[in-house]
Amino acid sequence: FFSVCCKMKAFRRVLQQAGGDAIRLALQSEFKIHSPEGTEDFKGPNDYTECTKDQLIGFFKEMVRIRRMETKASQMYTQKKIRGFCHLYIGQEAICVGAESSLTFSDAIITAYRDHAWHLTRGGTVTEVIGEMQGKSSGCSKGKGGSMHMYKAENNFYGGNGIVGAQCPVGAGIAFGQAYENPEKPTGVTLALYGDGAANQGQLYEAMNMASIWNIPCIFICENNQFAMGTSVIRGSAQQVFYKRSVYLPGLWVDGMDVLACREAMRYAKEWCMSGKGPICMEMQTYRYMGHS
Repeated sequence: FFSVCCKMKAFRRVLQQAGGDAIRLALQSEFKIHSPEGTEDFKGPNDYTECTKDQLIGFFKEMVRIRRMETKASQMYTQKKIRGFCHLYIGQEAICVGAESSLTFSDAIITAYRDHAWHLTRGGTVTEVIGEMQGKSSGCSKGKGGSMHMYKAENNFYGGNGIVGAQCPVGAGIAFGQAYENPEKPTGVTLALYGDGAANQGQLYEAMNMASIWNIPCIFICENNQFAMGTSVIRGSAQQVFYKRSVYLPGLWVDGMDVLACREAMRYAKEWCMSGKGPICMEMQTYRYMGHS
């Protein structure tokens, strides 16, 4: 699990005690920000994050749990114990673990078909994930959805979507509901996650446009694993700076291989949206160690 260990980037500079058991840790990666006209107060996250020793250990354990589950799923897929599709999250664990640490289950998440790990961080179990991929009733969708359709509505996890980019307008709709009663004080934020391949889908920009018009708390996140289904982003996208794809939404680039950078970025993004300032676009650059499926 060396690559998981690297995600913790253990040799960090401790800046100071942050109150109670929390410590303040300097981040080893820098954020990049995009502040269009009218969003000049979008300054970006801190260059440090605060957490406790127990939280740090928890981040590591959760990433290892995801890695081991996905490694076993890969083995079962080659043994034909899992049929159909099997979209693995190996290499991208820091994103979901870091982001989730700054969220609550009042916040909503909707993602594409690489969704096994997100189901775990939303309070699901390994049994639910593996059972779903095997078509068993113990699965989170009673075995009727498979790899692409994990679901846990009670914790505001809405999948798991098999159509490239289709989750983005649905995510905007969920965020619309969160801000319907009081746009300046929404009940939570929605993460609409998509890959670098889906970043070229037209429906994404329609969703961004409506989200901006309605000023809703939607965080559009491109999990840029650099290879879409199998084509390098350099050959598949004319412009590869995904956090700047919208000329009117503030944007944020994050090192998706750094769990603490993901944590701090999500803390800032949630704070921005919960203050009634509207949606933002994030790019979390990562790397997928496995094939598409």
